[in-house]
Amino acid sequence: MSAENTTWVFDPSHSELTFKVRHMMIAHVKGEFQSFQVQVTGSDLFTAALDVSVDVASIDTNNEQRDQHLRAGDFFDVENHPKLTFQAASLKPGASEGAYVLTGTLTIKGVSKEVTFDVEFGGLGRDPWGNEKAGFSFSGAINRTDFHLNWNAALETGGVLVGEEVKFAGEIQFAKQG
Repeated sequence: MSAENTTWVFDPSHSELTFKVRHMMIAHVKGEFQSFQVQVTGSDLFTAALDVSVDVASIDTNNEQRDQHLRAGDFFDVENHPKLTFQAASLKPGASEGAYVLTGTLTIKGVSKEVTFDVEFGGLGRDPWGNEKAGFSFSGAINRTDFHLNWNAALETGGVLVGEEVKFAGEIQFAKQG
């Protein structure tokens, strides 16, 4: 996928960033960030610098009251920390063909930690208009308390309202330019 004059541009209309977290110790609540950008610097997607910026205010869990709470100081504190960022450090081959391990620095609420994500290269394809696309799927998990997302409530029956592990998943497409 390397070429001298190739530029890969993030395709937000064919990409998604989702998460889920345990609720009341019995089920998961899902959500997504509806606005995010991925900047690729380099012509080869496997060696290019990758920077992700997420508009935290775009969080959507299909419940406006919960979304407002997540935007507030108990969780993301969007007023003081409007962006969540990820800077990739390395993409290394994984255990099977098309599988990779992406390592980088995730920053939430001013706290930066090294994290890893499993990545699957979906391949290259041409859309009906002749545009070449590249697709990737990714997944991984973080402990939200590592990033000062600490709010919780004890349950009368034992346990807590919100689990600490947050699972992320996504689909990312890039369009070839040049």
